[in-house]
Amino acid sequence: PGLSYRWIFNNQTLYVQEDNRRFVSQETGNLYIAKVEPSDVGNYTCVVTNSKAEQSVWGPPTPLTLRSDGVMGEYEPKIEVRFPETTYAAKGSSVKLECFALGK
Repeated sequence: PGLSYRWIFNNQTLYVQEDNRRFVSQETGNLYIAKVEPSDVGNYTCVVTNSKAEQSVWGPPTPLTLRSDGVMGEYEPKIEVRFPETTYAAKGSSVKLECFALGK
């Protein structure tokens, strides 16, 4: 509780914007990019913020490069789910569950 995750691209102060291709898990902090494009190549830095302590920590830059051979690698189809055993919600409220389909 109180932690939030954001990603910075190429050391810019602008955060990576979530859209149809990009998603930041607020459960794990992972950045997911679907169908990587040449404009996605660069360095990504995760910023974790603790709102209660009013502090942020920056991780090291992680480079993203495109393979020139066109090989995606060996990614078997799978569904990645990290649902809690029980989820409670008040009537009329919204609940967000994260589920990812991965594979070739």
